[in-house]
Parts: sequence; C-alpha cells; structure tokens
Amino acid sequence: MAAIDTGTKDLIADLDEGVLTITLNRPEARNAMSGEMNDALAQQLAWAELAREVKVVVLTGAGQGFCAGGDVKGMNSRNQGGGAPLSIDEQIHRQRVNQRATSGKLFKMPKPTIAALPGAAAGAGLALALACDLRVMASSAIMTTAFAKVGFSGDYGGTYFLTQLVGAAKARELYYLSDRVSAEEALRLGLANWVVAPDELQAKTREIALRLAKGPTVAYRYMKENLNRAMAGDWDDCLDLEATHHVHLAQTEDHKEAARAFVEKREPKFVGR
Repeated sequence: MAAIDTGTKDLIADLDEGVLTITLNRPEARNAMSGEMNDALAQQLAWAELAREVKVVVLTGAGQGFCAGGDVKGMNSRNQGGGAPLSIDEQIHRQRVNQRATSGKLFKMPKPTIAALPGAAAGAGLALALACDLRVMASSAIMTTAFAKVGFSGDYGGTYFLTQLVGAAKARELYYLSDRVSAEEALRLGLANWVVAPDELQAKTREIALRLAKGPTVAYRYMKENLNRAMAGDWDDCLDLEATHHVHLAQTEDHKEAARAFVEKREPKFVGR
C-alpha cells in the first residue's frame, strides 16, 4: 500500500492493487467539508482520472461518519464577517468549479467509483455518495438530504442523482422533509447496493473494488459513458453510442483474451488494452 500526500490532514489517500482509497478525514466534525478537504479531493480525483495505475476509486469517511456535508459552523463564522467578501458572481463561479471537480468528477470519471458509508451521509455528503457508481453502507449508517433544516436548496448534484435513482416524487419528499433514510430503506429504494455489518464494511468494499480493479478497464470506461448518457440522453443517441463502443471493444486485447479464456474454460487476465 502506498500512502499519497494530499497536502492536508483533512484528506487521506492511498493506492493499493489499483484501488485508490480516499478518506474524508475530519471525524471530529463528522467529516464535514472544509476548503482544504474540497481542494485536495478535487486534486486527487483529477489525478486519478488520468493515472493508469488507478483502476477504481473508493471514497469513504474516517471514524463513525461518511460526510456531514458543508461545515455549518464554518458557514456561521463566515456569516459573522472576516476576510474580504466575494461578490455573488465570484461565489457562484467557485461553487460551480468545485462541484464539477468533486461530485462531477466522481460521476463522469471513466473508472468505477465506490462510496463506502460507515455512518451518516448528509447534504453535500449525500450528493458525493450518490455521485459514485456504487454504494456500500454499514447497517448503522443513514442518509439524509438535510438542506431544508439549514435553509438551503441543495448542491453537488444531489437533486439530479436522487431524482435519477428514486424518481421525482420520492426525491421531492426526501428534499422537502429531510427525513433520515436507514440503510435498509436505502437498499430498498436503490440508493445502496449492499448493506453490511459495520465491522464488515471495509472488507466488503475491498472485495468489490479488487474485483473491479482486475476487470476489463476499457470496457468499464465505455460502459460508464453508455450508462451516464442513457440517464438523460435520446434513445437513438444511446443506441448509436452503444454500437460505436461495442465495435471498438471487439478490437481490444481484453475482449480477445476473454474470448480465449471462455473457450479454454479459465478466468481471463485483463490488461486494460
């Protein structure tokens, strides 16, 4: 396992067997986002997208929580003054840039992304979890939009992801009322893929991540693009994109190896080409 210097104690990262694990590390604040954490997360995701040695990205939280979203205490301090104020336009632009570099990157990155939730995912923290391709939850973890309780409407793509996953009516309910969703309810709604005992979370997440890391990475790239386009795309565009990617993948070493392995009745050894 190779530890990676993120430049801040608020974010921990390590790479092991193709799996980049990024840990939000403010357990005393339930891993609420700080400026340093967001900047470092954006940098790690930008690197991971292009690094050939990274096959899968796992996002998790330190301690008993996943991410409580924005740092409300920090927001209150900023509201009390201090520092040169930014204009509304500057604030909006910074917010847009950061959202695209974090939840947007998790969603669009051409590699599988997994959120491992040891505890609560709230507000923007929930959006980060929903931006990932797959979610593993500890049975004690919960999800909540939380925004209505602090007078916000939502950010980091949560309204988009939640609507896609549970439908418009349920998404409105969860945003308007900000009720807690248990792990079992999240599984039933399709917000979680697996729910495990808290002490099994790390092992289950690693099992899935390693399985993906050993898989056909080029195929995953195009699979993810197909699936993302299908979420909001036109039917004909989706068919055309699938056709293009299917024919392209037929020429890859991974496909040819998989075909040989099928005939020879053995497991394929993918090389990512």
